Amino acid sequence: MSRGGAPTAPPASPPLPAPPALPLTTAVRKLARAAALTALAAQAAAFGIEGSAGGSAGLAVSSVGAVGAAAAAAAAAGCRRRPAPPAPDVAARIGDTEVRYSEFQEHLSRTLGDSDAVVPSDVLSQLFDQFLDERLLVRLAVERGLVSAGSAPRQAIDALLRAAAAPPPGDAEIEAYYNLHRRDFARPERVRLRQILTEDRRTAQAALQAVQRGEDFAAVARRVSHDASAGGGGYQGELARSDLPPALVDVIFALQPGEVSRVVPAAYGFHIFQVVARLPEEVVPLAAARGEIASRLERERADAVRAALVRQVRARYNAKVYEHNLPFEYEGPYGESHTTKPPA
Repeated sequence: MSRGGAPTAPPASPPLPAPPALPLTTAVRKLARAAALTALAAQAAAFGIEGSAGGSAGLAVSSVGAVGAAAAAAAAAGCRRRPAPPAPDVAARIGDTEVRYSEFQEHLSRTLGDSDAVVPSDVLSQLFDQFLDERLLVRLAVERGLVSAGSAPRQAIDALLRAAAAPPPGDAEIEAYYNLHRRDFARPERVRLRQILTEDRRTAQAALQAVQRGEDFAAVARRVSHDASAGGGGYQGELARSDLPPALVDVIFALQPGEVSRVVPAAYGFHIFQVVARLPEEVVPLAAARGEIASRLERERADAVRAALVRQVRARYNAKVYEHNLPFEYEGPYGESHTTKPPA
């Protein structure tokens, strides 16, 4: 106490020595480490990983490494889950090759010509499958060394069919087909027919009078007929009753060979008919049908081989359609949900 009774202040403690100054580089490293630990701790919290208690409120080095690896793995997985969407003009993909819608439009032009007719959505879907099938068949033919890259689809398909061609049908196979499909070779009664078609009755009457005077029917047809067959003397081929308009059946089948009809009016002009010959109902004999049967069997084999090739390439190549980029409703097997696995 002081003499006046007031308490005296305790003697001041000597000042604590200042911590030794860190070299600048060491301080920067520690600050950077602390910032990194803080950022990784935040990532850890996001992934549900808690830090250790006490002074290491950050993370142990091993935990930090685990968080970093988990974050990298999650980022990579996210990239795999969310591939970049295709460009709006990409209609399909075959492996790593993009197929543009403009390429399909060119295929349509080759297939349908320059017609302005409206094609239904289901038909467009089928044509798009055909287009992709051809692209895959070209790829298969190139892989097999049958054609060079960039070959036309028809060339590639023909090469594949030739490579898989079977021997021509034999006599036994042809005869078995004939016996099984005998009804296909039944022929009804037919006529071989010529006609003259004019735009007005006066011209038709003049033509009929010329024929009745003895002028050759075919010559008159070439001179006055407006039918597309006029250049061939008006010849229409062999026709059965079912091949003719109902209003003309009785008129034509009442004529005998060489006989000429009266003038027959129709909505699109005036007809004169001549029956050249009458052919009775018959079954075509095997000898006459042999060539037709062989052609049928070869076509059936080619169709079966092509169908098998299409199944093979659809399973072999990873192809898919981006329906949302098509201006029609796609219904085929190449949709975005369709997946294929390459052969083992």
